Amino acid sequence: MPVYNAAPTLPEALDSVARQHHADWELVAVDDGSTDDSAGILAAAAARDERVRMLRRPHEGLVAALSAGLAVCRGERLARFDADDRMHPERLARQAAAAFDGVLGCGVHCFPEESIREGFARYEAWLNSLLTHEQIVADLFVESPLAHPSVMLPTTLLRAVGGYRDAGWPEDYDLWLRLWRHGARFAKLPEVLLEWRDHPGRLSRGGGAYTIRAFRDCKLHHLQATFLHGVPAVTLWGAGEGGKVWSRALGEVGIRVVRHVDIDPRKIGGRVRGAPVVPPEALTDGCPEPILVAVGVKGARGLIRAHLSGLGKVDGQDYVCVA
Repeated sequence: MPVYNAAPTLPEALDSVARQHHADWELVAVDDGSTDDSAGILAAAAARDERVRMLRRPHEGLVAALSAGLAVCRGERLARFDADDRMHPERLARQAAAAFDGVLGCGVHCFPEESIREGFARYEAWLNSLLTHEQIVADLFVESPLAHPSVMLPTTLLRAVGGYRDAGWPEDYDLWLRLWRHGARFAKLPEVLLEWRDHPGRLSRGGGAYTIRAFRDCKLHHLQATFLHGVPAVTLWGAGEGGKVWSRALGEVGIRVVRHVDIDPRKIGGRVRGAPVVPPEALTDGCPEPILVAVGVKGARGLIRAHLSGLGKVDGQDYVCVA
């Protein structure tokens, strides 16, 4: 649990750990140079309960704090948690009992409800809909499919991929992609076992490594190492804003867009950055190049997947959905 100036929420977070029905746990709490009373709160918790281990460090940021914590973890399984969230009393027990050898998440509930905006509510519903490895991997390049503080995984697995790294984009999303490339399996328990706090100070609401551009750079980096490795050209499904953004990003790394696919008659027959816009029926030629689906309209991905499946295309092999 990394901690930085979390005094207002830290006691509640610590209490939710102390109330776990699974009693055999060790909390490695890394104070990242807090200037409020976080260190004092952690010290008091460690004095009350020997299972709480506190590390004090100069302020170096989240990735450095996570790496320092990982270095001293002694448990066979590592559960992530944040200093502004709350665990359900059964969280550790349920995840440990599953004995899953990959990355195991759980259902999340965002709070306080009065401050949850529509976009974040949709994200919560999407997160909770992805339960199986196949569902999670199918949308892996759409958005981060796991809430970082909800996961449990073997400590050796996290160390095997090099732990956390600061590459200029979200450290948790980068980790899921590296774990996937390593061959790790993913799953989620359907029960809501984590209350995930949303507030203006959340890192994912900020700039730097958490901008939309940084997420896209992360996706493109891992796509080039996997699905797009050595690929000179693609078909891009989507001629709207999302398709245009991905066309520019692909062009920046030397990947040409052969054509855009769209159902909007106002766009069909036109061009996007020099590439023609064609209807889905134009893919009857077999479409030999890989397809990136960059359409975010609600329900559209399911329809596009069904269409591509009807053409014999395989998700993750012949096409990938991105956002």
